[in-house]
Amino acid sequence: MSETALNRGQALVAVALAQFMVTLDMTVVNVALPDMGAGLGFDSAQLPWVVNIYALFFGGFLLLGGRAADLFGQRRVLLWGTWSFAVASLAGGLAQEPWHMIVARAVQGVGAAVMAPSALAVLTLTQREGEERTKALGVYAAVAAVGGGAGVLVGGLLTEYAGWRWVMLVNLPMALAVVLLALRSVPAGTFGNRRGKLDVLGAILATGGVGLLILGMVRTEELSWTSPTTVVTLAAAVVLLVAFVLWEKYGPMTDPLIRLGLLAKRNVAGANLYMALLAAGQLAVFYFLSLYLQRILKLGPAEAGAAFLPLCLTAMVAIQVTTRVLRRQLAGIKTLLIPAGLIAAAGFAWSGMADASGSYLGDVLVPSLLAGLGVGIAFVPLTAAATVGLPPQEAGTASALLNASRQVGSALGLAVLVTAATTRTENRLAAGVSPDQAAVDGYSLGFVLAGGFLVLAVLVAVFVLPRRPRPAAAPAAAAPQPGAGTPADAGDAGAPAPDVAAGGITPKG
Repeated sequence: MSETALNRGQALVAVALAQFMVTLDMTVVNVALPDMGAGLGFDSAQLPWVVNIYALFFGGFLLLGGRAADLFGQRRVLLWGTWSFAVASLAGGLAQEPWHMIVARAVQGVGAAVMAPSALAVLTLTQREGEERTKALGVYAAVAAVGGGAGVLVGGLLTEYAGWRWVMLVNLPMALAVVLLALRSVPAGTFGNRRGKLDVLGAILATGGVGLLILGMVRTEELSWTSPTTVVTLAAAVVLLVAFVLWEKYGPMTDPLIRLGLLAKRNVAGANLYMALLAAGQLAVFYFLSLYLQRILKLGPAEAGAAFLPLCLTAMVAIQVTTRVLRRQLAGIKTLLIPAGLIAAAGFAWSGMADASGSYLGDVLVPSLLAGLGVGIAFVPLTAAATVGLPPQEAGTASALLNASRQVGSALGLAVLVTAATTRTENRLAAGVSPDQAAVDGYSLGFVLAGGFLVLAVLVAVFVLPRRPRPAAAPAAAAPQPGAGTPADAGDAGAPAPDVAAGGITPKG
């Protein structure tokens, strides 16, 4: 193996580890919340913010993080985000007061918002287009797809056998590995034309709008959708996002935060809509399934975490198979996303048949295998669709959009489905049903509605995604800035993303 190929391999490992940390921390603290709350003295109103504050800052700062990667260098921004994430993880692991943990999780969210888009941009720009890049996208998609389930597993094992503080401290060795690998294998400097300046007002409007949107949705767990606080928060989010679009379209700056033409591409718009709907269903299912395992089946934290292992393994196998299918052009992106959504929807809806006297085998294992299969099939073509045909200088922005769609979708799905499930549980209790059965009836409704989100995703694949996305034209200035270093493969650094034939990735040359 040549040194250049070795560097590309090490860069891929750095990207995979960074993405794994980001997705792991979406769910790793969930199982540890009771022990964490008791250890730090959280009250019942504060404790959900250990999860919510991460989602809020992660989603709010994603577009800014993606643009920063495009302007200031993918490796530099990846390192900034990783160091911030590591320091916050250490602070959370050593926390002595509730506010210590809340602040640490907020900083983790900002670090994740910087890491995630820069990591995917590094992958796109360091891996050779064609078969190598498709294989790399498969690795990235694997950790993105199973990270949430792995978080529940890891969180349960660490909480039961090492203590809740280790759900934070576990990030430190991974962050150190990302830093060392990135310094060793990812070129310094930037790729593409980087003469622009950061759109500060656009960044403020986008960050505020997305942040308020997520805040309004996650608070529906404690406030109703019609409460004045919720209505004002969501209305303010809409105002800021509309102002952002108008500023990006009509503002005097020459280098906007997001080129609106990017959103007009059907492959980008379709991939982001599909991702939002997939995330809405997936995270809600993780949430309800965790409650069902612990409250109804009476599993401990480690057992509940281990119960997600078959789902994760099935998703990983599906991702590897899908990667080979795309590399060999046996099926296209659109062709894969349609059955993927239907299979995942069937798995989610099957979980809705559970009852209070159910079992792990019939009510959890079999439907979770279907869900893992569908999600696993979807992630590689979805990631490819969101980034294919784009010039290098928009790699970070496109990556940020995909991650932002996932965060907003997760928050929306969880808020809507938890509200629906809670309402049904309360109605069933009022009708005299036992508490366990009333709770399961609520979870069942959540599972079925999650399947509905995936049916909508299939409709997006059918009617929005194009059959053949257009390749990007090579940018005029595709080399790194002077003195910034040489890309891992100089011939590919300025090349457009892979072409797509009939929805599948086609190597060039």
